[in-house]
Amino acid sequence: MTVIVRDFRPSDAEAWTRVRRAAVPYLVSTPEQITHDLAHAHPGRHYRLLVAERDGEIIGTAQAGIAHDSTEPGRSSCTPHVLPDHTGHGAGSLLLSTAEEHLAQAGATVVHAWVLETPGSLEFARGRGYRPGRSAHFQHLDLANGVLPPLQAVPAGVELRPGSDFADDPRPLFDADAQVTLDEPSDIPVELDDYEDWLTTIWRHPTFDAALTTVVLVDGQVAAFSAAGTDGHRTYSSNMTGTLRAFRGRGLAKLAKNDSLHRARAAGCTDAYTANDTGNGPMLAINKWFGYTVCATEVRHARTLG
Repeated sequence: MTVIVRDFRPSDAEAWTRVRRAAVPYLVSTPEQITHDLAHAHPGRHYRLLVAERDGEIIGTAQAGIAHDSTEPGRSSCTPHVLPDHTGHGAGSLLLSTAEEHLAQAGATVVHAWVLETPGSLEFARGRGYRPGRSAHFQHLDLANGVLPPLQAVPAGVELRPGSDFADDPRPLFDADAQVTLDEPSDIPVELDDYEDWLTTIWRHPTFDAALTTVVLVDGQVAAFSAAGTDGHRTYSSNMTGTLRAFRGRGLAKLAKNDSLHRARAAGCTDAYTANDTGNGPMLAINKWFGYTVCATEVRHARTLG
């Protein structure tokens, strides 16, 4: 009945995904995703995947890494997940302590972790020295049975294009993503400045769906976008929806997201998920307009190492 923690192996991908889907079903998780993330992680990230085994069964996972693209050195993250019916055996604690040791050796000074807002999860974090910060809502939309708002009329000078139209040159989308990311609420400030890394970790990521991503052009210039992710089957995720600063206040984010959701439903997706900071009133209002409902809340926690 002993729990052991070891490094992830490619043959663990299916079991890893099973744990992740059981612990956080509001995120798109696939075996291809986890192996891609490990194989293509930036060297400065010191990315490490861990699994917890009990009686030969993988019952928990953790991913740990340095925020190499943060403007504040020493920031890192780690979030352990344990199968709901296997908690209480020490797997989460062992995963977390192993990850913290790895991060400290890699130069981390602060560890951030997302914690589900449940009594057990919050107590686990508090008991290990983590302190709560901002929170975010997971939201769900039933694409199969729900009613989407009708497609909106596209204003003069505005054009909607699928992300796949930028396959030959995605650089304009990178530039837009970099600008929007600067304004995204976060405890770890991030600056996207590595185009090649973005191509590998975002554009070519197995869960990114360029065909269902909608890009809004205003007079030929990228003004807004709604980036889509899928599990390749029935689950759709809004990875990022944003408007560049010069074009805000014109309803372009809503226009992009509505178009993307309609195409996702037409492609056979049945469930849509998204997540927003609880203080991000504009996006929460947009998602409520679409019919999303809050299905869970996470709280960002942090612990100073040393």
